[in-house]
Amino acid sequence: MTILLDGNSLTSEDVYKVAYEFEKVALHSNAIEKVNKCRKYVEKIISEKKTIYGLTTGFGKLSNVKIPTEQIEELQENLILSHSTGVGSYLSIPETRAIILLRINVLAKGYSGICIETLQTLITILNSKIHPCIPEKGSVGASGDLAPLSHLALILIGKGKAEYYGEVLTGAEVLKKADLTPIKLRAKEGLALNNGTQVMTAVTTLALLRAENLCKIADICASISIDALLATPDAFNNLIHEVRPHPGQIISAQNISNLLEGSDLRKTHEYCENVQDAYSLRCTPQVNGAVRDALKYVRNILKIELNSATDNPLIFPDVDKVISGGNFHGEPIAFAADTLGFTVSELGNISERRTEHLLNPALNRGLKPFLAPRPGLDSGFMIAQVTAAALISENKVLSHPASVDSIPTSANQEDHVSMGTISAIKARNIIDNTAYILGIELMIACQALDTREYKSSKIIEIIKSEVRKTVTFLEKDRILSEDIRNMKKLIESGIIPEIVEKHIELK
Repeated sequence: MTILLDGNSLTSEDVYKVAYEFEKVALHSNAIEKVNKCRKYVEKIISEKKTIYGLTTGFGKLSNVKIPTEQIEELQENLILSHSTGVGSYLSIPETRAIILLRINVLAKGYSGICIETLQTLITILNSKIHPCIPEKGSVGASGDLAPLSHLALILIGKGKAEYYGEVLTGAEVLKKADLTPIKLRAKEGLALNNGTQVMTAVTTLALLRAENLCKIADICASISIDALLATPDAFNNLIHEVRPHPGQIISAQNISNLLEGSDLRKTHEYCENVQDAYSLRCTPQVNGAVRDALKYVRNILKIELNSATDNPLIFPDVDKVISGGNFHGEPIAFAADTLGFTVSELGNISERRTEHLLNPALNRGLKPFLAPRPGLDSGFMIAQVTAAALISENKVLSHPASVDSIPTSANQEDHVSMGTISAIKARNIIDNTAYILGIELMIACQALDTREYKSSKIIEIIKSEVRKTVTFLEKDRILSEDIRNMKKLIESGIIPEIVEKHIELK
């Protein structure tokens, strides 16, 4: 199936399909018409020798320098070359594919002045699995993602580097292998390619999809820990949550109740004297639910941004105007990405506290210290909890919002910036850490269940059986780092929620 791009209807799920499943894309006929119309208008402006920012002038603080017509093409190439200043690790292949997709989609709106041939070449690069090497550091989030998007554009002109079927090649080499010819950028095209919020938006979109999966996993992990710790289920009674009707809280409480339904283990302590459990157990719906509600805000922001024109200047041929503005400013995405990061970190914070309960003999109601098979001779999961604590501490540092910072650039012409790309990368890294933290809890909670005399609910026992395909019961001390990595892979695969949803509703 090919996804048709019109600049107006791209979804987060489409981004996932292109990024991870290599779905192909093509332009909608309406987009082709609009792109051609806008380009024709650009050519008219150039022929009239009008002074228009980015078309016939320099950039940023140099916007007052008029460029002769015969040097306009050189101006566009120089823009891409001079702005390719990124450093650090390359963005992942899924992130790179998402960026290219978003860049194509914004150009398809028909307000950027790109030539249809250039846009079609960008589509061919994506569909051919050519992945430009884009360093993740170097963008301040206004004027958009100039440096990383310039590294993307380098491939179009046969420069830079790209990954192609496992090899990293020069731009010239990769185009030759793919039987493509480098393009010559024309007026406005360089600016159309490197000005916008597509890097921060792409990274945040993929991070959001992972975070939404982690919300489900967090409820599953909590349910197993709650049962293994012989906690009371009263805190998940729908009566409590209906009188404080935050949508996410209600969903989380219902998920936990459904997962625990029918547990033989729970029945063994229905009449115990325990009235209230620790907050990390009974307040899970309030915490996990608040994360869910925050992610809805992030999704709404991305829904708008995925289909927004964010370069500058924007060209409106229908009303005979070229307007310089600030749609490239990444503040909406910066706020969303910062919110995504610090809220997901809370899934990890409360998870680690449940892990502490499972391992601490003063708190775990009859379980062995650290779930060690032979306490003293074996340390069990003692240091797995230390790893979780280390990751949580890192998340706390990463959770400081990048969007509250700004530093002037371009001789104070660009005197307030969003730092949105830093926000997006931080959110992605927090999600990486949180997946490990939840993996540690799930591994330990399953160990605890296996040491109890009675079984948990049918669905939790099924989940435990799936975990056991990845991590076996700890009979004696062994190296756990590989187990933790494998648990993260299992969590991020989405297999566990899929299994659950075959038996009960999981929101």
